Amino acid sequence: MVEVICDTSFLIHLATRKIKNMDSINTEIGQIQFVVPSAVLNELKKLSKSQKKKQDAITTLEFARNLKTTQMSGKFADQAIIERVRKRGGIIATVDNELKNKIKSLNGSVMSFSNDKIVLES
Repeated sequence: MVEVICDTSFLIHLATRKIKNMDSINTEIGQIQFVVPSAVLNELKKLSKSQKKKQDAITTLEFARNLKTTQMSGKFADQAIIERVRKRGGIIATVDNELKNKIKSLNGSVMSFSNDKIVLES
């Protein structure tokens, strides 16, 4: 099973939108498991106190209960994810362009969305 580390932006999108190819994504790249870093959960808890992002953050926290979580060092989620890629590589799920570029520069793989479909970027 391939673990895909989710950042906050990807997880919010995944939890709050209808994803067209959710059922077929496992067969395209093998069986995947979305993994949520503890730093992402902490960011979502902070966002749940914000009037603007409150509902999406609460919905996403509920959605994340069904996913595997992992401890990652780092004060901020992006920092922790970059450090993980630097040490171990892997697939990172994000919609953040700056983070995508950093991951690719470290030879990591990026999963994202295009037209509400999950795609693996090259």
